[in-house]
Amino acid sequence: MAKHAFVQGAALLVSAALAAGASAQGIKLPATLTVTAYDTGSSGFNIAVAVGKAMKDRHGTDVRVLPAGNDVARLAPLKGGRAQASYMGIGVYFAQEGVFEFAARDWGPQPLRLIVASSDCNAISLGVAKDTGVKQIRDLKGKRIGMVVGSPALNQNAFAVLAFGGLTRSDVKLVEFSSYGAMWKGILNNEVDAAIASTISGQAKEAEASPRGLVYPPTPAADKAGWTRMHKFGPYYAPHTATCGVGITPQTPVELPNYPYPIVTVYDSQAADLVYGIARSMIADYPAYKDGAPGAAGLELARQNLTWVLPYHEGAVRAFKEAGVWKAEHEAHQQKALARQSTLGAAWSAFLKTNPPEDRDALRKGWMAARGAALQKAGFDAIFE
Repeated sequence: MAKHAFVQGAALLVSAALAAGASAQGIKLPATLTVTAYDTGSSGFNIAVAVGKAMKDRHGTDVRVLPAGNDVARLAPLKGGRAQASYMGIGVYFAQEGVFEFAARDWGPQPLRLIVASSDCNAISLGVAKDTGVKQIRDLKGKRIGMVVGSPALNQNAFAVLAFGGLTRSDVKLVEFSSYGAMWKGILNNEVDAAIASTISGQAKEAEASPRGLVYPPTPAADKAGWTRMHKFGPYYAPHTATCGVGITPQTPVELPNYPYPIVTVYDSQAADLVYGIARSMIADYPAYKDGAPGAAGLELARQNLTWVLPYHEGAVRAFKEAGVWKAEHEAHQQKALARQSTLGAAWSAFLKTNPPEDRDALRKGWMAARGAALQKAGFDAIFE
């Protein structure tokens, strides 16, 4: 899998120069854009609104943000052509891989592409009601853990963090909710003890201010065994020192797991000129939205990981090349990422031709076996078994 490699140094100077010199006339955007995001109040939704305001103020583009409670609901409008982009969580990776809720006849591996993603001072882990007395992840044994139906991103993250503490789903009580927002209401209503969220999520802050309170138990980078266990569930996670969010400041940092969020995503079929315009706007208009919502500052050009687990859209690549940050190593990684998607797509097409069973579980089992064999034959790590 790809190792994290963040663009720094010269990219920061280029970002500043572009932001200062770009003109609204040089960026072409449609009159309206529709994007999807997590539920209202989530950090991803708030960031989408902040970026949308900048696009309206600078280019006259009306951006409609559709809240959706799970990954399938966020991607369905894109797949159906009713939205152009989505502010996704790590479900974007599961969709590319065709696993969990996407290991279904109507989905399978999705040819998704990145535009930009936010890496800021926050982290994404299990927030735990303070009144439980939990200090370490292992203390969650026997506690109630929130799950969201149809949201493998949230659920897999929870299992990954639990694994850090040596816990499995059988060590805790899983409580299902219909959406991310409903799960966090469950914290307030004492229906659940812990749930996944960014440390800067509006729901997490609401829980912190409630009578129950909220804490984020640490996942220290020095705990190599814990991280090995976590990576078996979440290979996209990396150790991170969070300096903002619930109970966290630069003076009181906490070591937590993190990955970019939100991840601005489109389908490979999205028009290159449209994606190019969006990418250029998000680069040039950064000063206009970076303070518009917690976490928006993480969309800065200098913080983009150009060798992550998904390929970039050709329109975004064009913008990165113009900004002077797209190097040979990024192009080499891009080609490998595209080859992985191509392998997955071909494997899915071949699998469907075998007349797989209608039963969802049986179909998933057959697909996962075919998927693993195809990836391994092509020299890729299957990751999910």
